[in-house]
Amino acid sequence: MTQTILHIDSSPMGDRSVTRKLTQKLVSELVAKRPNSTVIYHDFSAEIVPNLDGPTLGAFFTPEPQRTPDQAKLVKRSDELTEELLNADIIVVGAPMWNFNIPSSLKAWIDHVSRVGKTFIYTESGSKGLVSPDKKVIVVSSSGGIYSQGPGQTFDFQTPYLKTFFGFLGITDVSIVRAEGTSMGPDAAAKAIQQADVDISQVVGALQ
Repeated sequence: MTQTILHIDSSPMGDRSVTRKLTQKLVSELVAKRPNSTVIYHDFSAEIVPNLDGPTLGAFFTPEPQRTPDQAKLVKRSDELTEELLNADIIVVGAPMWNFNIPSSLKAWIDHVSRVGKTFIYTESGSKGLVSPDKKVIVVSSSGGIYSQGPGQTFDFQTPYLKTFFGFLGITDVSIVRAEGTSMGPDAAAKAIQQADVDISQVVGALQ
């Protein structure tokens, strides 16, 4: 069985990045399970996705036949990123927790693929996602503290946000792999990564 994997990293920490190492492991296991997979990779810490501005938003809401050449250029990158999302079977997102949420580079990608008429629409009864619900999203999250439970849970605006975003587009099959407490000493960091490795294997093993 073939599949297309969209692999996104957003940490600027290079070789020190926990999420980067874990997403590499995850994608390697996905490809090992289905060797005919195609992987599309983006490192948004190096490959800058520009923040949306007025001219770009104006181009989004201008019907394609009416766009000027400059507007067509502004929309081109967003169209490419959106098509990748629409065509992917599995989306792997490396998302370190920064200030209780996601890095701005990942937010920029989200803004570019949130396209009215392409990935969602508004109807009389509310919004409707246009992305196939058959897709699988796996988010790899790392954090210096513990935010999945205990007092820190109220500060986790990251994983609820990502689940809400993908659900808004129509994707409800979202798994979260966490590596928590990576700044709470070497032993805690090693334990967190070990548990994340186990969770990755479980998520991959559960895929049909």
